[in-house]
Amino acid sequence: MKKAVVILAEGFEEGESLETVDILRRCGVGCDSVSIGERIVTGCNSIKAVADYVMDEVNFNDYDMVILPGGMPGASNLAEDARVIETVQAFMKEGKYVAAICAAPMVLKKAGVSAGRTLTSYPADKYRDLFTDSTYVDDQIVVTDGNLITSRGPATVFPFAYALAEVLGGNVETVKERMLYNRLTDSWKN
Repeated sequence: MKKAVVILAEGFEEGESLETVDILRRCGVGCDSVSIGERIVTGCNSIKAVADYVMDEVNFNDYDMVILPGGMPGASNLAEDARVIETVQAFMKEGKYVAAICAAPMVLKKAGVSAGRTLTSYPADKYRDLFTDSTYVDDQIVVTDGNLITSRGPATVFPFAYALAEVLGGNVETVKERMLYNRLTDSWKN
């Protein structure tokens, strides 16, 4: 079974991280949450989460994808952690999947892996302006460029998580149906 890891830092965006873990697990993809600090991590909306592991307890070679949630200051805290930067660089070098949502693409810039890539982020100039050496996309909610997958923000977490599950071989269509996602998105078209 393919495995993913969501890295949490103080100030993480709760929905982007916890819902992603939930959807991946429902789809049959192994997914762990890992904190860069203490096991109990407080999100940007003051919701406390218990990470499955802390950073030094895991071997990142065991994972096929690393996922970076947004939220502030969570994304900044990820970008300032040398272990996170090294992990992102190693995954990109090995051709493993790297996924980032909302403000977290700033970690890609800090890691030096975004140049020449097509990506998106939270639609604010302070994030968009980081990617002058990339092809920045404003009109898609999930952007895939090879092994790099990015998305816009909290409201895009469902299509983001399903895209991640799909590339990892998860049972996406069955889970979409069970979660009523297809019915919901069909109603958006009307």
